[in-house]
Amino acid sequence: MSSKIDPRLGRRGFLTAVVAAAGAAPVARQSLVVTGLAGATVVAENRLGRAQTTSGIGVANLPAPEAGYQSLSPDEAGFVEAMVNIMCPADGLTPSGVDCGLATYIDRQLAGGFGKGERLYLQGPWKQGKPQHGYQLPLTPEQFFKAGVAAADEAARNKFGRNLSDLEPADADVFLHDLADGKVTGTRVPLGQWFNELVYPLFVQACFADPIYGGNVGKVFWRMIGYPGLPATHAQDMVNFRGKPYPGAKDPKSIADFS
Repeated sequence: MSSKIDPRLGRRGFLTAVVAAAGAAPVARQSLVVTGLAGATVVAENRLGRAQTTSGIGVANLPAPEAGYQSLSPDEAGFVEAMVNIMCPADGLTPSGVDCGLATYIDRQLAGGFGKGERLYLQGPWKQGKPQHGYQLPLTPEQFFKAGVAAADEAARNKFGRNLSDLEPADADVFLHDLADGKVTGTRVPLGQWFNELVYPLFVQACFADPIYGGNVGKVFWRMIGYPGLPATHAQDMVNFRGKPYPGAKDPKSIADFS
């Protein structure tokens, strides 16, 4: 199934769709890669309705994200911060995406082995591939991300006369959905592929990865969906607590809690 975002979902729909697609099972160990978002609205609303009564984590209750960026330039950081705040706006469920560390996570991934393409073959030849072949560009993920940011900001200026970081939330939301739907074309970068195959997976990972990697500050997203964190060996618990709140989710454990 496509991982593109259903344009009928609103601003919070970027995150509610992630919760629905991830299954939000309170005790199951699972991959947090989104495989399909269409039709997730009702499921997400029901699940987030339950989370509303137990979360409500304000920014004052979270530790501050790590300071500084290791890969992003000031302009690139402005784009990413605006983007994650649109995709994860501050409300009764979570603080803003920036306060939750989502921009920090993305920056740290780009600055590390993933961003540098440590495990990619980068010697070419660079022939046009089919969609099922995946990533086929002569760029590291960091280079691809930065080129996409420049191309997306250029497209925003062409359409609105301003960079993404200067847009009103409603306009920025529409623009991001257009990116996901492949409606925004870049002169140098395939922006639909860029958003759906690089940016959005990084956003999902930033929400639900262990906090030691910079995102999910204060385990805010784990608390929101009732995920107990580590150790995630809950086969029998999944049977006993299916559809019920899991007691261990009130105080989820990260890798840092066991170090």
